[in-house]
Amino acid sequence: MSGAASRQPLKVALLGCGSVGSEVARLMTTHADDLAARIGAPVELAGVAVRRAGRSRPGIPDELLTTDAKALVKRGDIDVVIELIGGIEPARTLITTAFEHGASVVTGNKALLAEDGPALYEAADRHGVDLYYEAAVAGAIPLVRPLRESLAGDKVNRVLGILNGTTNFILDKMDSSGAGYSEALDEATALGYAEADPTADVEGYDAAAKAAILAGIAFHTRVRLDDVHREGITEITAADMASAQRMGCTVKLLAICERAADGRSVTARVHPAMIPLTHPLASVREAYNAVFVEASAAGQLMFYGPGAGGSPTASAVLGDLVAVCRHKLKGGNGPGESAYTQLPVGPMGDVVTRYHISLDVADRAGVLAHVAAIFAEHDVSIDTVRQQGKDGEASLVVVTHRAPDSALRAVVDELRKLDSVRGVASIMRVEGE
Repeated sequence: MSGAASRQPLKVALLGCGSVGSEVARLMTTHADDLAARIGAPVELAGVAVRRAGRSRPGIPDELLTTDAKALVKRGDIDVVIELIGGIEPARTLITTAFEHGASVVTGNKALLAEDGPALYEAADRHGVDLYYEAAVAGAIPLVRPLRESLAGDKVNRVLGILNGTTNFILDKMDSSGAGYSEALDEATALGYAEADPTADVEGYDAAAKAAILAGIAFHTRVRLDDVHREGITEITAADMASAQRMGCTVKLLAICERAADGRSVTARVHPAMIPLTHPLASVREAYNAVFVEASAAGQLMFYGPGAGGSPTASAVLGDLVAVCRHKLKGGNGPGESAYTQLPVGPMGDVVTRYHISLDVADRAGVLAHVAAIFAEHDVSIDTVRQQGKDGEASLVVVTHRAPDSALRAVVDELRKLDSVRGVASIMRVEGE
């Protein structure tokens, strides 16, 4: 008998048995010997909390199933709790209860971490246990641990990423096929990429929660979900896609977390943007995720892979399980919260970016001069202008140089007041250059 097999098993409680939870349970069984060898002791699934009793869960003995999640985490003999039920409550109470009873926690709960991460860190530290959450951001892609540990000695300046597979699939289909938003969403739903209610994905809430987590880790400061500027993709049109293509760009829903040039603040935002086809993120297709990290010493790093799904996310959960079990076995804990910089989170208006603005205007002399004057009044420089007229109407597309977002917004507000401007057809930021 090996040394690992001869040790007392570490007991694991699993909260939630959906697509990810059931795959975690399956992998813990099928990879039991390998996990024991890597950890130094066996891991034993001691209980599985589910919402509804009476349903068969293949591969999970009925005696392990319970609807009383609180009793499970309060048992006192549980070494690690894996929380995969999501949402704020009862997840928050269950996690803090697990800490109080000496259990470390592995979670994939991005919403809870974005809202209440600091309090959870403090509770874990107070009770001398671990809080790990690789699965909360970008599924199987190893991202949290590299930021927390591998780049701990470096200075991260920017994190730019595609963090939601549903929206990337929709935008990719619009770009490649010329489909409209509704048509692409219907295809995503039919293929199982989009939920019946896709609001969290298409309005950017999912990506914003992940952006808050990544910004906090990258910049060693506390960033909450409310600090993240958020815009969704529901207003993106086939015309926007065609305009991006004419510029040699594509459209992606981007999460952008960056340190201010003077180093005194940070910003975090999620919104659709045009990016050049030469940028690595432009080639991320279908439901994949990718994150581009820029650090002072390491330079530019790219992380790419499946950002969701039962097996990919379960892989991230098991990686965390191995880490916290090793700590349980040998003593000590992994990295906790690092928020020593206490940098303020700046408003969206402070962000320096570029705009692509499409206007419907009257096709008559002097219109372009009036439009250009408004840009000049707000100290926004114009990069390119494209105008096409027909039957007394015209389409005017203006792409700016970099300027504060507040100035660009003020320009748009003034343009809407011009008699010669019949409508602002679309506004989109240009990033990644």
